[in-house]
Amino acid sequence: MAKNEPFQPKYEPSRHLLDCHIAGFAYYDGLDVIDELNLGKPVTLVAEPDNPTDAEAVAIYYHKHKLGYIPAVKNEFISKLLYFGYGQFLEARIQSMSKETHPERQFRVVIQLKDNRD
Repeated sequence: MAKNEPFQPKYEPSRHLLDCHIAGFAYYDGLDVIDELNLGKPVTLVAEPDNPTDAEAVAIYYHKHKLGYIPAVKNEFISKLLYFGYGQFLEARIQSMSKETHPERQFRVVIQLKDNRD
């Protein structure tokens, strides 16, 4: 690149699939581990096809502690990926937190495709 040419980055598509608040945070184990939940902390997604309320429910865990769920209005695609065994292609992390707000709005997670390129 010549000295006066502007930097032209290569286009990279986003790995982003979904971001959402953790639904039901106040009703599960979130308060037991709230001091351990920091920005970027990985969480685990678990499909619950036998859930009596929502067959497409996707629970969010931090280690063995259930934090809540992906909201029902956003869970269909992730539920299908998990159900059919494609969970290894996903990574989920704490995206934002605001401990002063209502428990249903305290934590957000982001779900992305893993980058498996060399």
